[in-house]
Amino acid sequence: MSRSDYRPFVPAPGQSNIAGPTPRAHTQARMQNPRAQDLFGTWAQLAAAPFQGITADGRVQSGLFSLGPQDAPTPAMVDAVSALLRHLSSAQRSATCFPVDSELWRHWQNTELYVEHHGLRLDEANAPVREAVMAVLRASLSGKGYDITRGVMKLNRFLGDLVGGPDVLGEWAYIFCLFGAPSETEPWGWQLFGHHLSLNCFVIGRQMVLTPCFLGAEPNYADTGPFAGTRLFEDEERAGLALMRSLPVNQQRQAIVAHSMVGGDLPPGRRHFADNLHLGGAYQDNRIVPYEGLRASTLSAQQRRDLLDLIAAYVAPLPPGPFAARLAEIERHLADTHFCWIGGFQETSPFYYRIQSPVIFVEFDHHAGVFLTNAEPAKFHVHTIVRTPNGNDYGIDLLRLHYQHAAHHRHT
Repeated sequence: MSRSDYRPFVPAPGQSNIAGPTPRAHTQARMQNPRAQDLFGTWAQLAAAPFQGITADGRVQSGLFSLGPQDAPTPAMVDAVSALLRHLSSAQRSATCFPVDSELWRHWQNTELYVEHHGLRLDEANAPVREAVMAVLRASLSGKGYDITRGVMKLNRFLGDLVGGPDVLGEWAYIFCLFGAPSETEPWGWQLFGHHLSLNCFVIGRQMVLTPCFLGAEPNYADTGPFAGTRLFEDEERAGLALMRSLPVNQQRQAIVAHSMVGGDLPPGRRHFADNLHLGGAYQDNRIVPYEGLRASTLSAQQRRDLLDLIAAYVAPLPPGPFAARLAEIERHLADTHFCWIGGFQETSPFYYRIQSPVIFVEFDHHAGVFLTNAEPAKFHVHTIVRTPNGNDYGIDLLRLHYQHAAHHRHT
């Protein structure tokens, strides 16, 4: 698939949205903007609500998730986290480590604004600490998952160089948190988040959950400099478009929510200035998102395989055992899976699509410029999100089941 050219939209020197020489100075200046204040104020209100999970109608479907081994690489993950902890000072440990049921799991966000005062900020840590954090990711994720994560981080620095703000948009401008104590039997997890990136990894025994998972890039490829050749989200774009184009016209009509991504027949209020068409972004843990579009029960066997292959691209950051278990879980609910589309579906068209079932929620969105100057959505700025609806983002439903099980055993 040909990549659209971002170069005409690189701001002139001195004209970028970089507002200060350091992450904190840039944030302080940008937070004077009423829009930024409103966004973070809304997020604070959302964070104050008790966790329920994304649902289709406001009611959580129970009985969807269960405890059970999936051959997660837990021993290697425990070893990697233990090695990281040996690298940290007592002050760094205090900033990094929280209880497994901490509300701070939900306090991730994907802007470049450095508003947080918790967590281990990687661009403030030394190289051995950064490498130890990356070793945790390598132990936890598939090879593809690790490569995508590092690609997001590298493209963030590439953007920083493009717009004259490498200290604000840096390769290491990310925050790492540890929840609970690393264990092969007890629940714990880790989180890494920052601009265009949020990974939330919950572990219990040999089972894991890797949502919410936010991955994005502006632009989504580097063509010069040390990261030249880095390209992200081509599979997700290509396979989504191929599925949409393979549908007969009557099914395309069912899938289409709107033909326009901006204005036109797009429902009023559907587009958000920060999230664009995303519904499941930061702090949207309890959002009600009704099913829309085409139901998978109406698809042919080949189309269902194509849909599963598309979903697999989003589940791919999981290591082999949890990946297989997650795909099997998704396939069990395939008949109740919905696929919807906004935008055109020519090779050059920007678009949005969502895949949603009781157990998975996937969004792909071509965005307008934030640091680049394109006012309309473009194919070189991509946001993706994967969530586990009905209460199991952050592994919260599994944690509930674990506590329930432990309490039962204490009383027998």
